[in-house]
Amino acid sequence: MLRKLIIYFLQTIIKLWLVLKRWSLPILIIYVVALTSGSLGNVSSIPKLGSSFDDKIYHFLAYAILTVLLYSYLTLLSVKHKIVLSASIAVIYGIIIEGLQSVLTDFRTPDYLDVLANTIGVVFATVMLILKNKLKLK
Repeated sequence: MLRKLIIYFLQTIIKLWLVLKRWSLPILIIYVVALTSGSLGNVSSIPKLGSSFDDKIYHFLAYAILTVLLYSYLTLLSVKHKIVLSASIAVIYGIIIEGLQSVLTDFRTPDYLDVLANTIGVVFATVMLILKNKLKLK
């Protein structure tokens, strides 16, 4: 089951990456704006997944996607350590957003478990990108 999930995720990353090459910056900007507004807005209308940790699953997925989008954009630039840089930016962004929740809103509070879920999503995407590169998947 885990192996199938990893292969599916790798295939999805590859498909996304091919589409994103040309549109990576506009897609990244739109995604960051959406993620920021979702993180600082009222999200009571988000569909429930049926578990007690739905919120953490959303954080995991959101930051895994953010990492892939950042990496896709950075591949167009001549910077070194693209994977590490995209992961670092995603983690720092997640920490900043959690801090801003208490400053900019009255209805959201920072949660260290959200930061942990964000970071786990970033690490997962980073590992998948490293595997993709090691396997030289196109």
